[in-house]
Amino acid sequence: MRDIAGIAGFQALAGQHVAVSDWLTITQQRIDTFADATDDHQWIHVDAERCARESPYGCTVAHGFLTLSLLPAMLQGALHMAGIRMAINYGLNKVRFPAPVPVGSRLRARLDILCVDDLPEGAQVNWAVTMEREGDTKPVCVAEFLMRCYP
Repeated sequence: MRDIAGIAGFQALAGQHVAVSDWLTITQQRIDTFADATDDHQWIHVDAERCARESPYGCTVAHGFLTLSLLPAMLQGALHMAGIRMAINYGLNKVRFPAPVPVGSRLRARLDILCVDDLPEGAQVNWAVTMEREGDTKPVCVAEFLMRCYP
């Protein structure tokens, strides 16, 4: 886990690789729960038998948005932000899903700080995030994530 001390700690890390999260396993239960929460029950996510017959992956795959939604948990597990009273998700500038996430995959996030912009009451941290699947060289998600931090 990487310790970051306040806004100054983020500013000192601008332009650098900061942390790598722990591995997180994508289970069918997690995929099904996400499908229920979002009403996205497309068969490539929830129908293992049909996937075995018809999908090029041979099994169910996680939703791209499920993969993306794991980012806050991965960040929280990889960073300890001392002196930050509140950190909020401000959005995304860019997101791509270059590779599928088959059920049973283990994912982790590589976290780099692109820049830190001052705000009247805090700072905006612009993260470059690369989510990777264990055993594969192609990332499953690349995103530019904006986080607002308030001391």
